[in-house]
Amino acid sequence: MMGRPTGLQVALMLVGVAVIFAIDTFAPLDIEIAVLYAVVVIASADFLGRRGILLVCAVCVLQTLLSYGIVHSESFESGPALRALIGLCAIGIATLAALRNRKAAESLSDQAALLDLTHDAIFVRDGSDVITYWNAGAEKLYGWSRKETLGQKADALLKTKYPLSAGTTEQLDDPGRWQGELVHTRRDGSEVWVASRWAMQRDERGRRVATMETNSDITEQKQAEDALRHARSQIEHVTRISTLGELTASIAHEVNQPLAAIVTNGEAGLRWLLRDEPDLTEVRAAVERMIANGRRASDVIARLRALARKSNPSHTVLALNDVIADVIPLVEREMLNNDVALKLDLQAPAPLVLGDRVQLAQVVINLAVNAIHAMSQIEGRTRLLSISSKTLEDSNTQMAVLEIEDTGTGIDPKVASNLFSAFHTTKADGMGMGLSISRTIVESHSGSISAASGDRWGALFKIRLPVLQQGEEAAAADRPY
Repeated sequence: MMGRPTGLQVALMLVGVAVIFAIDTFAPLDIEIAVLYAVVVIASADFLGRRGILLVCAVCVLQTLLSYGIVHSESFESGPALRALIGLCAIGIATLAALRNRKAAESLSDQAALLDLTHDAIFVRDGSDVITYWNAGAEKLYGWSRKETLGQKADALLKTKYPLSAGTTEQLDDPGRWQGELVHTRRDGSEVWVASRWAMQRDERGRRVATMETNSDITEQKQAEDALRHARSQIEHVTRISTLGELTASIAHEVNQPLAAIVTNGEAGLRWLLRDEPDLTEVRAAVERMIANGRRASDVIARLRALARKSNPSHTVLALNDVIADVIPLVEREMLNNDVALKLDLQAPAPLVLGDRVQLAQVVINLAVNAIHAMSQIEGRTRLLSISSKTLEDSNTQMAVLEIEDTGTGIDPKVASNLFSAFHTTKADGMGMGLSISRTIVESHSGSISAASGDRWGALFKIRLPVLQQGEEAAAADRPY
């Protein structure tokens, strides 16, 4: 909307009208000075409304007629009368142009006022990133008033941070539109996450003329996502500890076996030393076996500590077969207790994936233990746990596939749709979080997990993860997570 004209603007206009009147009336010139009133009328459109412009027009017309009457009151001459008529026509045309420009300006002003009604922050920057428009939503979100921002560089003012997924203006598509999440800095120094949408205007040569940026505050949403991620991590940790508790017998066996071997080899070595002629070759072999078994026990404990430790996910380059190798010793005793045989069919060389070793091991443990327990009451057929790894083409993308299959009771069609839902369980003492967490972990690795009943019996779980292609390993090592 129009603001009120300032005293200086009105004063300059009155001075201009007076000077033109004085020259037109008292200067001995044979030209029509009154046409200069058109300039006054057009200039008044910058600070006067429709009624004000018409008033200026009326004053200029009266001034023209008055000047003509003073100078030519005694005689009528066609030349001066024609010049006066030209002046009046110029004033009329200028008035029409000023009214039309004022109407267009007021329309733009009204549209701009509508942008102030939105809660979103909207601002426009030119091809040099200089802010040319700043709405009320931007004032509220960032803390700077419109006067303070106009003429400033947007990125420098807001200290824009582009997350890796956001890209930059060079990634705008052909229509000149882009959207993503950015981090801006407010006037008080605090940071705000925004969902940003850009619309670019180009000239006939394709050069960027202006960009309108619309930003919505999503800081609370991001904080909620972080809180949810933290809570999910806590639940994952609790579930992992619970699973390890179920595998206590296997874990104890894996640790006691090398410890017992150390004792046995130590006693044997001592006997070789106590002979009348110590057999140092046998003593050395016994010591080497003790060292090997000590390292084996240390490896088991290291794997347990990694699974039990609560830490943030860390994606590194992994061989899928190594994850399986981490899990098998932990479920071995559980298989023996339930008379379950193991069949491995692992691709060599192993497919490489990008992931968190502990999280993926948790998924394999969950699926393996579920499969073992599903076969615990089976009679009349072999209890077989099959684990395989392979690489498949999926829509021109290579996927590493891990399959875990059992010969148990299979999947009840009534519960198939809820199999990966939180708190859904068929175990009397289960929490119902294992498969739900497994799906979350796999999807966070850009993969997928599915389940189906076997052709005759049992269940088959498939995990699909993107395979790292040649040349991606080095890039993945430098990628921040």
